[in-house]
Amino acid sequence: MEIISDPKLFQDQALAERARGRVTALVPTMGFLHEGHASLIRWAAANADTVYVSVFVNPTQFGPGEDLEAYPRDPERDVALAEACGARAVFMPDPGAIYAPDHCTWVEVPPLARHLCGASRPVHFRGVATVVSILLHLALPHVAVFGRKDWQQLAVLKRMARDLHLPCRIEGRPIVREADGLALSSRNVYLGPAERAQAPELHAGLLHAGALARAGQRDAAALKAAIAAHYAEHVPAGEVDYIEIVDPENVQPVATLEGPALAAVAVRLGRARLIDNELLHP
Repeated sequence: MEIISDPKLFQDQALAERARGRVTALVPTMGFLHEGHASLIRWAAANADTVYVSVFVNPTQFGPGEDLEAYPRDPERDVALAEACGARAVFMPDPGAIYAPDHCTWVEVPPLARHLCGASRPVHFRGVATVVSILLHLALPHVAVFGRKDWQQLAVLKRMARDLHLPCRIEGRPIVREADGLALSSRNVYLGPAERAQAPELHAGLLHAGALARAGQRDAAALKAAIAAHYAEHVPAGEVDYIEIVDPENVQPVATLEGPALAAVAVRLGRARLIDNELLHP
């Protein structure tokens, strides 16, 4: 298992793999890997000849007062898990190797980054799009693999790749959950016992909205109200950041369900800010 920290060395190796005609895949992560990441790496290994995993806590996607310094890290375990799931190499650079001191180039997709997480984290998706663009230019993969838990991120990156004509497919894979429904996240380690007991109700509230939609409820305001009522009763320790119903492709709010729509939520539970989503089918 190779650990690479030098971007130029990483790019040279990736260029050599493509020149040999091998199909390559990249799984970008911020580390502290869990079974959700493992599922992405295993899918990549089953669909590509060579799999790279990047482990980089990207400073530019954190806003003031967010958990950049506290973000959980375990690089040795990350390398072991990546290897066990079929990765060939882990790219683990220092921030100074990715961003020069006078770095001033940014990638933005404003319409898709305006709502949901972008409303309360205004610099987040600029940082995400920029670092993923850098990683794609270094790894030159045929496919880059992301989880659908970060649905808005996935939509932003798909639009970025399309608009910039990048020779890479952005693949979204299903959310991996605990047995009680909680979506896996590196930040779940922030949850105390009482908060962890309430956390599965985020998904339960979304499932409740899905049942209402299937029963004929098409009014987005009514569906949002139903989710909010569920959280008020079952997640009393939670502080809702947003509850929204949006178009799955352009991430814009909808008033009425004319077809599949995405119910997306963000709730703060103690130190953790948890996000989740569910496709609603009227």
